[in-house]
Amino acid sequence: MPPVSPMLAKAIDEIPDRDDLWFEPKWDGFRCIVFRDGDDVELGSRNERPLTRYFPELLDPLRAALPDRCVIDGEIVVPGGGGLDFDALLQRIHPADSRVQRLAAETPASFVGFDLLALDDEDWRTRPFGERRLALDEALGGAPAPVHLTPGTIDRDRATDWFDRFEGAGLDGVIAKPVGDPYVEGKRTQFKIKHKRTADCVVAAYRVHKSGDGVGSLLLGLYDDSGTLHFVGGASAFKAKERPELAARLAPHIDHDPVAHPWVGEGTGGDSSEQRRPGTENRWNATKDKTFVPLKPELVAEVAYDQLQSGRFRHATRLVRWRDDRDPESCTYEQLEAPVPMELRQVFGA
Repeated sequence: MPPVSPMLAKAIDEIPDRDDLWFEPKWDGFRCIVFRDGDDVELGSRNERPLTRYFPELLDPLRAALPDRCVIDGEIVVPGGGGLDFDALLQRIHPADSRVQRLAAETPASFVGFDLLALDDEDWRTRPFGERRLALDEALGGAPAPVHLTPGTIDRDRATDWFDRFEGAGLDGVIAKPVGDPYVEGKRTQFKIKHKRTADCVVAAYRVHKSGDGVGSLLLGLYDDSGTLHFVGGASAFKAKERPELAARLAPHIDHDPVAHPWVGEGTGGDSSEQRRPGTENRWNATKDKTFVPLKPELVAEVAYDQLQSGRFRHATRLVRWRDDRDPESCTYEQLEAPVPMELRQVFGA
C-alpha cells in the first residue's frame, strides 16, 4: 500500500566497467510509483505525495497494461515534438481541475516503467533486480503507448552509445543498476551518469540563504542575439562559511537603484516581451521566497551544468570559478553545446 519511498541513485563521473550492471536511459520527468489493485490506481511521487489527480489520462491505459494487482516504479514524462518536454510536464501540476483536464488532452503524459516492487500478494523488493526486471519484462513487454517498458542492456558499449545519442530526445544520461541488489527505499545504491559541461554566465542577482546569513544562490543570465539578458538558472549548494564571503564579494556590485536592471521593472536591452526573468512561482512550494537582490550585470562566473532545456539550465549549477577576464556581453547562448535532435521512438525502439 502507498506510500513507498523510491530507491535512488548516486551520481558518478563515468559509466562503470563492471559485469554485474544493467544499464538504462535516465528519463527526465516525474518519478512515479504506480499502485494498482483492480480498478483502483494510485500514482505516488518521489516525495510520497499523490500525483493521481494531475494525470487522469494515464489511469485507463495503466489499467489496460498492468497486471491486475501490482506496484511498479517508473517515470511520468510528456513527449513533445523535440523529445521530452519537461516544461509542459511542470504545467501539469495545477490546482484547478478544469486546467488539469484541458492539459491532459493538450499535452498527454506517458508512463515509463523500470522496476517491479510487488505482484499479486508478493512483495518483490527483497528479490535481486535481475529477477524483478525479468518479471517486469513479462508484465509490460507488450504494453501499448502511452505505457512503456524502458530499454535496458548489460552491454556497456551500447550504454555509452545511448549516453551520447539519447540526449537529443530529452533524456539526461544513463542509470546503472547492480543486478543482484534488492529494492531498498530511499537508498542510493544505484548509479547515475549525467552529462557535464561548463558555461560562462552573467551573475545578475542573488538570493539570500534561508537562514538569513549570506548568499543562498547566484542567479545567472545569458544574452540572446537581440541583447536581452535571460535568466537561465541558479548556482547554489554553498558551504556555510562561503555564504557570507560571497555576500561580501557581491556587495560592491549591488544595484541600489535598479530602474534599468534587466530583470527589474521594464528592464533594458532588446525585446523584453519574451524575456525570462527570475521570480516565477514554485509549483511544489508556493510559499518559497523568490525575492532577489539585483546586481549590476558586470560579473561573470563559470558554472558546471548537466542539461539545457528550453533556454535554461534544467538543474541547479555549480560555481567553478569567477571569470574576471570575461566581458559580460560576451556571455551568450552561442557558447552552449546543443545535442543532436532525436525522435523518442528511436529510444523506445532500443
